[in-house]
Amino acid sequence: MTNPLETSEEKREKLRQKELKKNPSGALKDGFNRAENGNLADLVGGLGWKGTGILIIVLIAGYVFYKLFF
Repeated sequence: MTNPLETSEEKREKLRQKELKKNPSGALKDGFNRAENGNLADLVGGLGWKGTGILIIVLIAGYVFYKLFF
């Protein structure tokens, strides 16, 4: 049924593609909602663990900088 060497990201993408084919109008609505609100899972999934760590460090450093000077 599925390839045992397939990563979880590939499995999620296949499931998402199946859902888009089955329900195109719902997919359009989801697309509009994601464009308005953003989707943290997509952001973190695209960055990987190193990119996510750097993003967290930058956010914390920005918060500390803001609290110290403003």
